[in-house]
Amino acid sequence: MSVAEADAGEGRARAGRARLRLSRSGWVGAAIVLVYVLVALTGPLWAPYEAAKILTGSPFEGASLQHPFGTDNLGRDVFSRVVIGTRSVLAMTFAATLLAVAVGGLIGVVLGYLRNWIDEIGMRIVDIFISIPTLVLALLIISGVGNSLWLVVVTVAFLFAPRVARVARAATLNVVTNDYIAAALARGESTLSICLREILPNITGVMLVEFAIRSAFAIIFIGSLGFLGFGAPPPTPEWGLMINEARANANNSLYPVLAPATAMAVLVIGINLLADGLSRLIGQQGHGVEAEAK
Repeated sequence: MSVAEADAGEGRARAGRARLRLSRSGWVGAAIVLVYVLVALTGPLWAPYEAAKILTGSPFEGASLQHPFGTDNLGRDVFSRVVIGTRSVLAMTFAATLLAVAVGGLIGVVLGYLRNWIDEIGMRIVDIFISIPTLVLALLIISGVGNSLWLVVVTVAFLFAPRVARVARAATLNVVTNDYIAAALARGESTLSICLREILPNITGVMLVEFAIRSAFAIIFIGSLGFLGFGAPPPTPEWGLMINEARANANNSLYPVLAPATAMAVLVIGINLLADGLSRLIGQQGHGVEAEAK
């Protein structure tokens, strides 16, 4: 290789590394999510009132310095409830999504690695669960067992796991034919070892994007359950439950409805922007690997 070719190769490598950065929209999404996480961690320390404290002012007060988002029908401070409720919303969302990605990801990786009759049967079962409307199935489960925070988390994880499994299986099929898989088989590694040590690290980027996407869906889904009365039990300041409690009195004041709805919408937008940025970043990394191989 000549000096000129070496310099050109090094220049392409530097250019590739320079392009491997999160997009501007991705950084905006990351900033939004970070703000919500900080509010969830510190909100109960600086919120003006306790979430369940009634008669902090007159019912249906408008926005003021004392009550930035007004008060609800019980005189509870809406701003405090939205701030404190951020913790429960994020906790349920990330717990349900993490459980779904862990279980569904492992199932998808194993099925994609096996590629035999077990894979065929497993994917047909996955297709059956995906074909059932998730909200209807969630209502059946919760109404039969009873609503609680842990049940909401487990139900959402159970409903999202088949979709995660399909994504994980597709990602596994893209890497299972690589040489390092054959080398692991030659070393006598077990199926579980190959899935966890060889395949999973190579699809981490895809699963990270899937985690972000599922988190956005989980926020909306958990909010929908709360709105229908099948989510967190009162007086938990969960945003969907807050909207449900305030909608009957929307003629008196819109603040108790708009505040949690806006908080939910901004968080979903932030997570979607972050997921889009991560997806583009992973795509750039893939192109960079191909360029280096050439």
